[in-house]
Amino acid sequence: MGFDATALPDFPWDLLEPYKRQAAAYPGGLIDLSVGTPVDPTPAVLQQALAGAADAPGYPATAGTPELRQAVAAHYARDRGVPDLPPEGVLPTIGSKEMVAQLPSLLGLGPGQIVLHPPVAYPTYAVGAVLAGAEPTPAASPAEVLPEQAERTRLVWLNSPSNPTGQVASVAELAAWVAWARPRGIVVASDECYAALTYGPAAPADAAPSLLDPRVTGGSLSGLLALYSLSKESNAAGYRAAWLAGDPELVGSITGLRKHMGAMMPTPVQAAVVAALGDRRHVAAQRELYRRRRAVLLSALEQAGYVVEQSTAGLYLWFTTSNGQDGWQTVADLAALGILVAPGEFYGAAGAAHVRMALTGSDAMVAEAAARLTGA
Repeated sequence: MGFDATALPDFPWDLLEPYKRQAAAYPGGLIDLSVGTPVDPTPAVLQQALAGAADAPGYPATAGTPELRQAVAAHYARDRGVPDLPPEGVLPTIGSKEMVAQLPSLLGLGPGQIVLHPPVAYPTYAVGAVLAGAEPTPAASPAEVLPEQAERTRLVWLNSPSNPTGQVASVAELAAWVAWARPRGIVVASDECYAALTYGPAAPADAAPSLLDPRVTGGSLSGLLALYSLSKESNAAGYRAAWLAGDPELVGSITGLRKHMGAMMPTPVQAAVVAALGDRRHVAAQRELYRRRRAVLLSALEQAGYVVEQSTAGLYLWFTTSNGQDGWQTVADLAALGILVAPGEFYGAAGAAHVRMALTGSDAMVAEAAARLTGA
């Protein structure tokens, strides 16, 4: 029997269409801050590398070029506080979302088995479990997992900095999951795609530690996987440039399966990844742009009476009203000002009183959104 597509939920953003039309009717037009789609130019260093590798008549290797794997390993040592990632523990992926959706299936999960994910989370963690026939189950910490659930769990998803909340997991919190999962033979996967976007004085490696950090792992990558993407930090969402890194044995097994699938990052994109990881100035510049836009929107929301929670890192502001009204009503309130945001319900029932606002508007759009919020 084939997969039952009716088991999947509706695509969440389709439900925003009526509010998008309402917002578009506002004098001055729509300001769409509902999706974290970068709007700034892709840095020239990536564009040039992509063009320079455009003569690519042969098939690329699923495992990626040695240059890409080495560049990713060097990035973890330099920028993520992970000095011990071997190149064979790196696998390029065609964006990170496809790996989120496929990982439970690639790990061989199926009916009767559980995939844990944060209670407020990117919906594709649950979708990936459903695609594999497994059971998505929310859990904020190991202490919340019931004994019967622990026996059936085969994969834990972590997400730090979080989409949508901007919350960051500490070394201790990450280590607690590793200590709980590893004796049980459970894989822990961490989606770290927003790790470069931290806004305090600490370096990103300290402000948003990786699951692969030796302080978390105890010196072993066994059973651990991290996902990363250049979509946000390098304005390269259109390149679909991402990777999986961690336990070389797990990465090797997944690579073997993807060879059968023909899942290969295009050669020019691999060259762009290498170039991006060799130039971190553009990442610092983009982080500063988001820092300024974040400050403008945060101030405007607070002036308008909204309560911003968490939101310490990443690409979003996560907020509610002082009376905790339903997030859909807040979506409607903001659409009446021509501003489109995403309801917290998209990220699980625990987010129903919140909404998510992306920082991915131009400076002019952000300034206009702030003016509408404050009546300035």
